[in-house]
Amino acid sequence: MNINDKAPFETYVADGQRYQEMQYRRCGNSGVQLPALSLGLWHNFGQVDSFANSRAVMRAAFDLGITHFDLANNYGPPYGSAEETFGRLIELDFKRYRDELFVSTKAGYDMWPGPYGNGGSRKYLISSLDQSLKRMNLDYVDVYYHHRPDPNTPIEETAMALDSLVRQGKALYIGLSNYNTEQTRQALEVFKQLGTPCTIQQSEYSMLNQTVEKGLLDLLGDKKVGMIAFSPLAQGALTNKYLNEKPVDSRANREHSYFDHQLLKEQLPKITALAKIAASRGQSLAQMSLAWLLNDIRVTSVLIGASSVQQLSENVASLQHSQFSEEELATIRAILATKE
Repeated sequence: MNINDKAPFETYVADGQRYQEMQYRRCGNSGVQLPALSLGLWHNFGQVDSFANSRAVMRAAFDLGITHFDLANNYGPPYGSAEETFGRLIELDFKRYRDELFVSTKAGYDMWPGPYGNGGSRKYLISSLDQSLKRMNLDYVDVYYHHRPDPNTPIEETAMALDSLVRQGKALYIGLSNYNTEQTRQALEVFKQLGTPCTIQQSEYSMLNQTVEKGLLDLLGDKKVGMIAFSPLAQGALTNKYLNEKPVDSRANREHSYFDHQLLKEQLPKITALAKIAASRGQSLAQMSLAWLLNDIRVTSVLIGASSVQQLSENVASLQHSQFSEEELATIRAILATKE
């Protein structure tokens, strides 16, 4: 792997007060406690990104009490490079802290050419985790997710593959991602029969995307499965920086961006109204958006990304004011229910 920044760093010693301020929540019916905010490495940890910045962000996250770091086999770009960056950071800074880290990765989307490079087959899932462990310099991951349902593979085969990886000690827990309510229900029944419970479900959830509220959150709560929300800021739409115009250096203008320009255009009236409520609470729109998700006790953790230490710190500061009055919640719900 080619590293584009070789800036020297002093030996890392984690902040001794790192567990004093962060909130931790029990993940479903397991013994796992996750930080209210977890760090996702979907963006800003690829080969195209500054290694020095990635290193600084991960150090800062751990110092703030963030113990959960979330990856996938194809995060980058290029594919695999986020795991490679993470693996280098493990060797340089975090090897001594491995037992304090909760690391997850996933497989399900396109990773390598041919019929065995994506999906939910036993061959793909087991091969992918073996590759991920090598890239990350780890003996095991704490959670291994199936990244998406595969209509061409029986759920029994996918579940049995995940179950076998737990029994081999390559993953401590298993999870699902991007499964809808009925798909999740079917998968949970198979896991129950196998005797290896599904610990956590990862789904997109934000003020602008509340699909999980149409049954999935109820199912997870009933079955005592943890829920972790990704894209909580709708890829940046729920931030103050887009209220007027897109800044030149924003993610929306980057070559590898997933930003939904149409979403921003359609939802701008709602976003503007929400920003006014956030300002009245003494928060940025991003901070209020994160706090709002955590207001639901069924949400174990919220995955945040960070392009800088400053952005990370600002997001974590949302935990300092995470409570809402009934009036605030009612007003927010009314805004979100407004038809475009």
